[in-house]
Amino acid sequence: MKTLFIGGIKSGKSKAAETYIKKISDSKPIYLATTEFIDDEMALRIAKHKEMRSDSFITQEEALDLKEIISLQKAPVLVECLSVWINNMLYHEHSYEEMQMQLAEIMQLKQNIVFVINDVSCGIIPQNKLAREFVDLNGKIAQFVAQECDEVYNVIAGISVQIK
Repeated sequence: MKTLFIGGIKSGKSKAAETYIKKISDSKPIYLATTEFIDDEMALRIAKHKEMRSDSFITQEEALDLKEIISLQKAPVLVECLSVWINNMLYHEHSYEEMQMQLAEIMQLKQNIVFVINDVSCGIIPQNKLAREFVDLNGKIAQFVAQECDEVYNVIAGISVQIK
């Protein structure tokens, strides 16, 4: 089964996805963290997230090649988060086609996978080109993943509503 949790920043989507994957798992699930250590503030966020997860997950870290890591796992995998992965892929000059191809291959894997992505579609159009490219790609990837997933949940103010 493939599941997507989408919501705005600090909407509670990560917590909802973590609760969900723990309920569907017979064993300790994999937490696939996509964040790259880029500055001190990000390091603090990462440390806080690790502390909140405590011993509930087996953490794997991968910024680019999600398929490789997921394909090696036996337990369900929580991908946290696709928006950060898109940012990483853009930073490392990967195309939308490469992102979509990797995700299409991931969707063919047999594992239960839970994806988290930010909904950036309700904001203003950014002034700089890179930010506009990110917003556009995030929206396209969200649509693609939602189409491929068995279940999709929208999370607002910590309330998760199944929309597919």
